[in-house]
Amino acid sequence: MKSNVLLRNLLLSSSSLNIWRHETDKKKKGKMVGQAIGLGLLYVLLMGFLVLMAVGYGLLGIEKHIPVLGGIAVIAIEFIFTFLKTNGYLFAFRDYDMLMSLPFSTKQIVSSKFLYMYVKNLPWVVIITLAMEIGYGIFAKPAFIVYIVWFVLAMLLPLIPMVVASVLGALIAGISSEFKYKKMIQTFLTIIFVLFCFSLRFIIEAIFKNGNAETTLENIADVLDGVTAWYFPLAWFEGAVCNLNLVDLLLYVLVSVAVFEVAFTSISVFYKGINGRLMTGGAHTKTDMKKSKQRSVAQTIAFKEWKRFLSSTNYFVNNGLGMILTVIFCIAVLFLDMDKVIAAITQGAPVTKEMLLPAVPMIVFFFVGMTSTCTVSPSLEGNQMWLIESLPLTKKAFYNGKMLFNLYTTVPFAVLGNVVIGIACGGTFVQLLLFALCGIIQSLYNTTWGLVCGIRHIKLEWENEMEVIKQGSAVAIYMLPNMFITMGLCVLSVVLGLRAGTEAATLACCALYAVPALLCWLWVRKEYQHRK
Repeated sequence: MKSNVLLRNLLLSSSSLNIWRHETDKKKKGKMVGQAIGLGLLYVLLMGFLVLMAVGYGLLGIEKHIPVLGGIAVIAIEFIFTFLKTNGYLFAFRDYDMLMSLPFSTKQIVSSKFLYMYVKNLPWVVIITLAMEIGYGIFAKPAFIVYIVWFVLAMLLPLIPMVVASVLGALIAGISSEFKYKKMIQTFLTIIFVLFCFSLRFIIEAIFKNGNAETTLENIADVLDGVTAWYFPLAWFEGAVCNLNLVDLLLYVLVSVAVFEVAFTSISVFYKGINGRLMTGGAHTKTDMKKSKQRSVAQTIAFKEWKRFLSSTNYFVNNGLGMILTVIFCIAVLFLDMDKVIAAITQGAPVTKEMLLPAVPMIVFFFVGMTSTCTVSPSLEGNQMWLIESLPLTKKAFYNGKMLFNLYTTVPFAVLGNVVIGIACGGTFVQLLLFALCGIIQSLYNTTWGLVCGIRHIKLEWENEMEVIKQGSAVAIYMLPNMFITMGLCVLSVVLGLRAGTEAATLACCALYAVPALLCWLWVRKEYQHRK
């Protein structure tokens, strides 16, 4: 099949192993080996966590439902990942014109891009499946054939959720392509859908509390039966795995393949039109000559990054969602009682706003600082980096512009969140000032450490910006440790605040972030002095 040729070339062009085989720079090879080891450790940790989760299901006495729980996990992850990647992989990608000029049909191109996403997501499916099989085997002790059937059928589990996510992405792309400000509308619709996904937890809890279902162990089997009754492929998957039912197996395979064929035959009909409108510039845009503004070199680089930020849905959603959630949280605490907000998030745990007051900067930083534009902005220059290097522009000015843009996007939200949430928690004027100061220092850490990751793990050779924005090593190395450190410091802030006071806890947090921020800035300074 011609789709297989396209898929093979896509995989080869982005395969780390293939790049390693043909790379001659030993330093780059060493970095790639280190990245592979880090990714392997991440997969091992995730595998261990999921095995413990599966064992927990067995200890609760619901081992016969472990295949369904594993299937639900795969479906949810694949749906979210595909939806977030659809815009970059299926629509308005960089090599669209070149790819469409090749002797392949539109359906073959669309199918190959979809299968590329499918293959890239397979490690998650394999990890979840193997972990759940281990837990299931410990308690259910099924026949060996069950493991084989389960593993093979699990490879088809992503198809339908990925197709649904791709269709939703196509609808959003199609709707936004009809408007003048295409990217803005596409970004807005994507964020609305992502926020809806975030709110599903609270919607489900509200349904449970209204008596439509219960979250107790006694009726968890009924809840899962309800899921399988609503989502037929999951019921067929359960029947094929647990009962080795041949009819369920055939239905599951045939329907999964049929959905894939029908969906991408339909998308291919409108594919060229959607991409054409999305990638068309403002040919009929009315422009007005305005007075030109004089900016410094760093401000010009930051303004250029701002334009890129607004023109890329993936860039904006990945790095701007935390700021949007900060604003939403601030609005919530302004109009709702803070204790009620805390009770809703902690599910009624005995936590008060007075207890959380010392941890306000950490709570805000969890939203604002979970990503950094500096981790991806150097890599996003891609094959255009040579143009920048050919300009009379020093690395100092270039990196300063990247850091300035990140500060523009984080400091206002960090200060806003700390002040508003601090007021909601009953903070004093002095405490609010310390919170704001801590937010600024955290933004400096977010900027400098993010740039260290972005420089050390820069990736200029990429086929799609998604490889940098969502799959880049710099993003993972920054985000994962930062997430766990922030959660740990949040707990320590509460403990220290209860013993030494909120002011002391906040000053300690300021110091903890100021030191690495200074060290990272000194490293960046040394880096651009060596690369003028």
